[in-house]
Amino acid sequence: MDEIRLLSQQTERETLSSFAALSENSKGRKVFEEPCPIRTDYQRDRDRIIHSRAFRRLKHKTQVFLSPESDHYRTRLTHTLEVSQISRTVARALRLNEDLTEAIALGHDLGHTPFGHAGERALDSISPCGFTHFEQSVRVCEKLEKSGKGLNLTFEVVDGILNHTKGDLAETAEGRIVRLCDHIAYMNHDIDDAIRAGVLSFDEIPKDIVEFLGKTKSERITALVGSLIKNSQGLDIKFDEQTHFYYEKLHKFMYDAVYSNKKAKAEEEKVEGIIRGIYDYLLKNPEAMSGEYQLVRENEGIERAVTDYIAGMTDHFAVTTYSDIYIPKSWNL
Repeated sequence: MDEIRLLSQQTERETLSSFAALSENSKGRKVFEEPCPIRTDYQRDRDRIIHSRAFRRLKHKTQVFLSPESDHYRTRLTHTLEVSQISRTVARALRLNEDLTEAIALGHDLGHTPFGHAGERALDSISPCGFTHFEQSVRVCEKLEKSGKGLNLTFEVVDGILNHTKGDLAETAEGRIVRLCDHIAYMNHDIDDAIRAGVLSFDEIPKDIVEFLGKTKSERITALVGSLIKNSQGLDIKFDEQTHFYYEKLHKFMYDAVYSNKKAKAEEEKVEGIIRGIYDYLLKNPEAMSGEYQLVRENEGIERAVTDYIAGMTDHFAVTTYSDIYIPKSWNL
């Protein structure tokens, strides 16, 4: 059976770019494991992420619009799948490791809070531990999944997850692809959702952006992906200068028109109240948290455990928890 994995590793050596991260050259896992006889290490990481509880919860976590009424708005899960698809397209074209790229993309938002970035900002302001979703994604993978045992992922996957948003670049070209493709995905699907929600009209998008990148989501993604493929070399994953200019201009436009829009964010002021209310209650009633968080409480303190517990909540579970704590119920007399 080991021949199956060895054949995959041979295929990587023979077909991938010299800049690709080969699975046989991985820096490995924190805890040694015997190789899988069928899958490479990066394929194994991808499967562990997909089968994790944190991954399943992403389907009930907000992307941009809180508690959307339509079934067609993106969730954190559908965003993750779109990032994976776009990233794999770029990786394949550049002859980089598609399995590593996919694993990083699928795991990059595992630590996201309920209520999207509004929840992230709220938890960061409340918790003395501080909070960023990319650091929390690593905690999910290393400490919280599998009842505190973690997923024991390879160094390259964890590095890509940690560095997918800001700060240092990932060590691998595959991780750097995910970082840019995350932005490509969310800017373009957020335009789609904002227009559907009536927050934005197509005519509001600056004409020079439309003329250069395209009128449709597909055209814009194709333009951005095409520029990455044509202009990236080795570890330097980048757009050409003109495309980068319009990429940045589109991002600024979306921040001003959508992410800071009063209509889109009308409910966000309630988010901090919900997060704070749950946080304060759990500090006084830590027994309300499930077992794995009791282990965190014992080893790292109550604040860390409460922060982890809230970060793992879905939107619906957070609202239900808050309601159970603070909203009076009728008495059955």
